[in-house]
Amino acid sequence: MTVKTDVSRFHIHDELTAPDGSARLIKSIEAAGGQVSKFVGVIAGSPALFRAYARMRSELRSGILAEGTRLRISLAVAERRGDGYSLAQHAALARRFGVGLDEISLARSFRSTDEREAALLSLLDAALKGDGKPPQHLVEETREAGWSDEEILEALGHLALNELQSLIANVAGLPQDQGEAPMLASAA
Repeated sequence: MTVKTDVSRFHIHDELTAPDGSARLIKSIEAAGGQVSKFVGVIAGSPALFRAYARMRSELRSGILAEGTRLRISLAVAERRGDGYSLAQHAALARRFGVGLDEISLARSFRSTDEREAALLSLLDAALKGDGKPPQHLVEETREAGWSDEEILEALGHLALNELQSLIANVAGLPQDQGEAPMLASAA
């Protein structure tokens, strides 16, 4: 069941209040043993957005990027966008996944002690800055660090997905809640 809050600027739906197209998805998340987060409760207000987010997230989660890489991207975007709600979730998930506190701190600034991860994060950082056109040398350095074009493109997809999440979380004014399970829990 979704936890209600009076802080969000949008209604946080549950299976009883969500539009029909979203209620079915919420029920399937709960049936799979997942927890419906405040973020999911908000996007449930638009069944089209909910379906699009869930599909993109599901497809990217079944991609080739390692969980640690995906978490670093999530942390970096949440920090860049000042999204305390997502940052708390991603940091808690990273800790459960075994990412150390130093590495979490570095990832929040698009950095890593791992040279390969650092090259990818540097490219993604540049993609978010300015006009969104990072210098060609960063693409080449990322390839030289061992990232394939498929991995780079998938990382850009994770960047976009996390941008969407942070945009919505910030506009909704979702409160930081470290005890809440990540986004779609085990359903995605």
